[in-house]
Amino acid sequence: MDGEESASFCHPAWDVLVPARAAYLASVSPHYDEVFWDIAHRVERAGSLGKTDIAALVVWKRLSAQTRWVTALMSLPDSQVRAITEQAVASVQDLSLSRCEAAQAGRGAISELPGFVRGDALASAILTSAAPTRMAVYDQRVQRALDFLGLTLTDRSGRYGRYMDLLDTLLKHRGGRADGWTARDVDTALYWAGKNPA
Repeated sequence: MDGEESASFCHPAWDVLVPARAAYLASVSPHYDEVFWDIAHRVERAGSLGKTDIAALVVWKRLSAQTRWVTALMSLPDSQVRAITEQAVASVQDLSLSRCEAAQAGRGAISELPGFVRGDALASAILTSAAPTRMAVYDQRVQRALDFLGLTLTDRSGRYGRYMDLLDTLLKHRGGRADGWTARDVDTALYWAGKNPA
């Protein structure tokens, strides 16, 4: 897709994303993300996430902890969980990699943990907590918004990296409409648009 085609492709998306982000900020408690930011600060200091951090993100994402993968994860030593997440953290923070490459490397590393082979919701929350201005959270509502906007993102292997590439394209062609936005800002706009489709 060339630059002109990308710009025309992205323009209608911003007509939805800008008001969706404003509605999100007006509707969601400013305290909701306190858990996320607490984890992000802990990751910044430790360079990894432990089982407690992942458990907090499960609650933040409002996922069920009554699944087999949680039992398998909790059965691992925290040192093993931290060794795996340390690789993921290093990957998404590696500025020598493009956002897409960093996302792919981080997602690949985190897939070694029980419950993280498929599905990107919690994995993306972990990776975003490690690089909160560079990465973004993906979930079903984001996918619904992408589908509504006509932005193709299939569920084949490597989806998270392709998602970051799609956000890069959107951010590159924002046309001054969302100056200062991060990938995380785009994901909250997509989340809100997917939760409240027009």
